Amino acid sequence: MKKFTALFMVVLTLFCVFSFAGCGSSDQIIVQTNAFFAPFEYYDGDNIVGVDVDIMNLVGEKLGKEVVFNNVEFKTIIDNVADGSLCDCGAAGITITEQRLEKVNFSKPYFTSVQYVICAEGALEVAGTDGDVEYYLWEQLAGKKIGVQQDTTGDFYVSDEIAASESDPDYGWNGALYGTGAEVVRFSNGQLAVDAMKASQLDVVVLDYLPSSYIVSKNDGMTCAALYYDGGDEDNYPTEEQYAIAVTKGNDELLNAINEVLDELLVEDANGESQVTKMVKQHYGIE
Repeated sequence: MKKFTALFMVVLTLFCVFSFAGCGSSDQIIVQTNAFFAPFEYYDGDNIVGVDVDIMNLVGEKLGKEVVFNNVEFKTIIDNVADGSLCDCGAAGITITEQRLEKVNFSKPYFTSVQYVICAEGALEVAGTDGDVEYYLWEQLAGKKIGVQQDTTGDFYVSDEIAASESDPDYGWNGALYGTGAEVVRFSNGQLAVDAMKASQLDVVVLDYLPSSYIVSKNDGMTCAALYYDGGDEDNYPTEEQYAIAVTKGNDELLNAINEVLDELLVEDANGESQVTKMVKQHYGIE
């Protein structure tokens, strides 16, 4: 009997070690991120900081729990959150999509972003302006080798515009880049894609607005502009998405706390700015 008890305790201990999200972690919130997406998450020395970190730390304060951030490959986050054994949620500038909603719950959206094209100065001619926003059109990427961060919205958009065929029942329409010879090249993070472009291995890179702007600000000879669809007889319109925090289904306490924090942070002041907007500016260095 003693041997059985000892064996049981060893198994239980190992279970706790390898399933820390569900054993011995009631005082922690384990958050997975990909810390190469400034200003939402990035490294400051050895520490992960950013807008998502600030938001989740406020959630931790509300629940009286320690928030632990783990840096992982972006493509693994949704499946890990869905499984629920390695983390409680994912905060990495994650876009709400129907496919992801089948696996996880999402918080209220807290930021709307537009896809941007990064290229060498003079490589593309600005197609137009929308207010004070300059933009390129999808058709200008025809035949080009396009870098993206794997499993991000930029990857999904570019891949679909290349692959979408009217004869394919999964689409039923021709993508803007279908049949043009355009090619998508995937990288684990946006900076690696930009490095490949600088080495003349790519023509352009497609990333979200803020990371694109941040990268261009740090690299001479580069520029970026919004990526728009040709509206035909209507106005041209942006390729955009909404960010939210992914939470394991069934973890209603955490989801509700995140939404309560976001409700507070999204209230606009007299100047029309929310606290989230101020966080973005702070981490982007434009206070």
